[in-house]
Amino acid sequence: MKMWLCAAALAAAGLASAPAHGAMTVMGGGMAEQCSKAAMAGKADLADQQACDFALANEMLTAEEQAGTYVNRGVMKLRRAEYEAAHKDFNAAIALAPRIGEAWVNRGAMWVGEKQFRAGLEDLNKGIELGGKEPEKAYFNRALAYEGLDDEKSAYLDYQQALTLKPGWNLPQHELLRFTVTRR
Repeated sequence: MKMWLCAAALAAAGLASAPAHGAMTVMGGGMAEQCSKAAMAGKADLADQQACDFALANEMLTAEEQAGTYVNRGVMKLRRAEYEAAHKDFNAAIALAPRIGEAWVNRGAMWVGEKQFRAGLEDLNKGIELGGKEPEKAYFNRALAYEGLDDEKSAYLDYQQALTLKPGWNLPQHELLRFTVTRR
């Protein structure tokens, strides 16, 4: 039995939804922790980003804490669609701690936001392989990348996986409504 999927056309911008972003927890009580909390709370303004800037310039952080702070600052930039600046931060995080899945997933989301879907798939696959605290976001972003490449079946399966990992999450639920599944 074959499963055929059809998705409605993507929005005029090329994506039905914006990519999902995942921040990292950085502890320690300093500005790096403040940066982490702001990123986790969904903030993206320049005032919150200044906590990240200060932490990176002035605090004694381990390589992993530095990488997490770069990820968090990159997420804030990504939320403002500052793709080139976010890319630099995700690259810095990967250079410092290449085993942190969130850096790869967020860089993948950045590529998807720029409609460079193949590059996005590569990074998202690496992020999924490395694991992370919010794998549902990786699968959601990978579904967007698959849709951008006209692979509706893979997109559908990844939206389903995102919803399985986080039941009740509105974004994949909404995207799945655009699909019609027929069996032949």
